[in-house]
Amino acid sequence: MSQYKRTLITSALPYANGPLHIGHLAGVYVPADIYARYLRLKNEDVLLIGGSDEHGVPITLKAKNEGVTPQDIVDKYHGMIKDSFERFGISFDVYSRTSSPVHHETASGFFKKLYDDGKFVEQTSEQYYDEENKQFLADRYIVGTCPKCSFEKAYGDQCESCGTSLSPTELINPKSMISGNTPVLKETKHWYLPLDQYEPWLKEWILEGHKEWKPNVYGQCKSWIDSGLNARAVTRDLNWGVPVPVEGADGKVLYVWFDAPIGYISATKELTPDWEKYWKDPESKLVHFIGKDNIVFHCIIFPSMLKAEGSYVLPENVPANEFLNLEGDKISTSRNWAVWLHEYLDEFPGKEDVLKYALTANAPETKDNDFTWKDFQARNNNELVAVLGNFVNRALVLTQKYYAGEVPALGELNEVDQATLAEIGNLKAQVEKSLDTYRFREALKLAMDLARLGNKYLADEEPWKKFKTDPERVKTVMNICLQITANLTIMLEPFLPFSMNKLRGFINFEKLDWSELGRTDLLPAGHQTNQPELLFEKIEDSVIEAQVQKLLDTKKANDAAQAVAKPARENCTFDDFMKMDIRTGTILEAQLVPKTKKLLQLKIDTGIDKRTVVSGIAEYYKPEDIIGKQVSILVNLEPRKIRGIESQGMILMAEDADGTLKFVSPEGQVKNGSEVR
Repeated sequence: MSQYKRTLITSALPYANGPLHIGHLAGVYVPADIYARYLRLKNEDVLLIGGSDEHGVPITLKAKNEGVTPQDIVDKYHGMIKDSFERFGISFDVYSRTSSPVHHETASGFFKKLYDDGKFVEQTSEQYYDEENKQFLADRYIVGTCPKCSFEKAYGDQCESCGTSLSPTELINPKSMISGNTPVLKETKHWYLPLDQYEPWLKEWILEGHKEWKPNVYGQCKSWIDSGLNARAVTRDLNWGVPVPVEGADGKVLYVWFDAPIGYISATKELTPDWEKYWKDPESKLVHFIGKDNIVFHCIIFPSMLKAEGSYVLPENVPANEFLNLEGDKISTSRNWAVWLHEYLDEFPGKEDVLKYALTANAPETKDNDFTWKDFQARNNNELVAVLGNFVNRALVLTQKYYAGEVPALGELNEVDQATLAEIGNLKAQVEKSLDTYRFREALKLAMDLARLGNKYLADEEPWKKFKTDPERVKTVMNICLQITANLTIMLEPFLPFSMNKLRGFINFEKLDWSELGRTDLLPAGHQTNQPELLFEKIEDSVIEAQVQKLLDTKKANDAAQAVAKPARENCTFDDFMKMDIRTGTILEAQLVPKTKKLLQLKIDTGIDKRTVVSGIAEYYKPEDIIGKQVSILVNLEPRKIRGIESQGMILMAEDADGTLKFVSPEGQVKNGSEVR
């Protein structure tokens, strides 16, 4: 650790074609922020770099679908993402974007340096071409039938049904997503980074030199290297991105995987004129925070790019996380199966730290984990409220009650007191070790153990029982509780910054460095604390049920959108059809059939007569809402008794894909008794 003078932390650039969700936060941004805040508390030279990834095919696809320009799309989502990060408290030193002029200049210059140094190979290959639109098609512009599972809407790079990685030429019956036509194969020239040439170096650098990397990261790297690396194209036939800065490259841009990681460099350039100190000084430590889908890019491809360029430091660690699922299902932006950060911030004001806590306590550090709203509620109510909030509140309320908020003097310490105070220093060492090795879930648990220590100490010492009989002893007990509270504001600062700022206000305490953590005299005798409030509040079942229902409604809408109409029934004769007498009528009265949930008893004016009809629509319509509604009714249906009521006809209803029933009614008001033909 000591050989580094500074730390440069990068966080994966979120793709600017949609808002942020909890999977992004748990995988990348919450752990990156914890680590950066921790190093800042230690007064280390540290930068946390972020930005939006604004190039690539999905951007152009979304722009085409919405009838706007790619710049319109990235402007919209960059603004939304940046605002969400700021509101949530991710403490970037800079949050940039890859459509900026500085980035274009930096990425273009990086490519040109490698090109001039002969680090690329040129290759001509056949790629699909849309003759109507006169353009080569990126993999995501091609859709067809998956050769593995026969899913008919597989993309040219991956089948989203079975997850198989594909190449466009493997698709059965490929179609251009732009014109809908069958594309043709046409030759095109591109520049490739020959990763196979870097294979021996990568084996030594990663497999021998970085065995301390997380098993999921090291294992994926080993699998890629052992399977043999191939040259990868660094350019693309596209009109949105960083133009390839060489002759004969008209209509070509830098491939987004080559362009995006250079965004870390260009963002640092925008932040400080001393950017080279962080990127090119061997005494700088580079750490990439990413999700597991980006491991190959940050551990194999980007380091190979940096190695080829020759003047940059290489990542010291890449603590990638696995994926976070949602309520037992994979998070999916296309299916709207997600908890969106901007919506959470609106619906849970002042609870930024609750989400940070839940995502850290359940972080997918070694395997995929599942976020559930019930677990979120339990983390808040059983841990933040019942453990941390409970201890702090009891300590401060008793201080107000006994000493008008003034910190009492510390008296003689017994063995329990000494052991309790010593444990603060022990926990500090353990938390440091966990944070230094990127085990944030473990670090948070250890930090919360300080609050558990305080609760146990209070419960064992019972100052409320001793106050009248041994007031001097109570002063010592309360002093120790207040010292624990002050230490909590330092130890939990990286994890719960909003809450610790609030707690510092309660105890009238300034923000201190990590080096002060472990001291047992942070609050001197006579120090005046303020009137406390609740640090956290319980989240009620109704709030959680509303969030679960929101997801269930999403699932229902997805199922409805994908539903296919039932096939037609067997043919009937024209004479059979003509026997049906369907008329327009108006509902005059409506009431629930007793002891049923589904049946309504209706009185309907059919224009012929006024008759009773029993209909199973009570789950979808309240009686008072449908009086006066004009409907279509089969008037010559043979009467039948339903729950003892003679029903004389049937109302025509349409069943939607989600199972709801809707009236089949005339477009405008017509005379009751009009025939439906």
